[in-house]
Amino acid sequence: MKALASMKTALAVTCVLALSAASSSGQDHPASPAPAQAESSPAIPPITDADREAAFPDAEAHSVHDRTLNYFVLIDQLEWQATDAHDGASWDNRGWIGGDLNRFWFRTEGAADNGRIDDAQAHLLYGRAFARWWHFVGGVRQDLRPGPSQTWAAVGVQGLAPYWFEVEATAYIGASGRTQVRLEVEYELLLTNRLVLQPLVEIEVYGKGDPERGIGAGLSSADAGLRLRYELRRELAPYVGVVWTRKFLGTADFAEAAGEPARTARLAAGMRVWF
Repeated sequence: MKALASMKTALAVTCVLALSAASSSGQDHPASPAPAQAESSPAIPPITDADREAAFPDAEAHSVHDRTLNYFVLIDQLEWQATDAHDGASWDNRGWIGGDLNRFWFRTEGAADNGRIDDAQAHLLYGRAFARWWHFVGGVRQDLRPGPSQTWAAVGVQGLAPYWFEVEATAYIGASGRTQVRLEVEYELLLTNRLVLQPLVEIEVYGKGDPERGIGAGLSSADAGLRLRYELRRELAPYVGVVWTRKFLGTADFAEAAGEPARTARLAAGMRVWF
C-alpha cells in the first residue's frame, strides 16, 4: 500500500511540472501575426508596365517566315560521262526563290556529245506548299534539243516522301495533244558525315510517238544512277558514279534504226554544288 501511494505522488508531481513548462513556453514565444498583417507587406512587388515592356521587347516586329524572300540553287549534276564509244557532258540543276508557301522554281537539264548539245530543256514553274514537305507546281517546259523547239504545259507535285525519298512527279501536255509523264525518285544514304551514296531513278512515258525526236508511244526510257560523293563542304562535293539507260518499245526501235544502242552504261565523274 505504501508503494502504491508513493507512485501516485510521483505521478502527480510529474504532471504539475509538465503543465508548468508548457505555460512558460507559451509566454516566451509570441503568437504568429494575423493573416492581414502578413499580406500588408508582400515579398514580391506588383508587375508594372515597365516590367512587361522589358520582358516582351517589340514582340510584333520580327519577320514572319512565309513573307521572307529566300532562294536556293542546286547544281545536282555537273559531270563528265564516258562509254566505250564516246565521251560527253551532262548537267541537271534546279532552284527556287520565294517564301515558305509560294515559290518560283526553275529546272534545267541536258547532255552534250563531242562539243554539241544533243538534249536540253528548261522549266519555269510556280510552286505552292500544300503540306509540310510537299509542293504543287505548275508552269511551262521548253525543249531546245533534239529537233525543233517545243513548249509544254507542266503540272505536278514534288517533295519529300516517307523514309526521306525525294520525289518529282510531273505531267506535260504539248502541241497536237502530245502528253508525257515523268517520275524521278532520289535518295541520299549517309555512309559517314561526309561520304554520301546517292541512287536516282527516272522514268518517262509518252502518250503519242514523236518520230522527229526519236520517241515512241508508251514507256519510253528509264535512267538509273548511282553516285558516291565526298563533301569537302556541305555545299561542295566531288563525286564518281555509274549511270544506266534503257530505252523501251518504239523509242528503242528508233534508236536501233539510227544505229544507237537501246541500253548503255556510262561512268560519271563530276561536282555537286549548292548555294
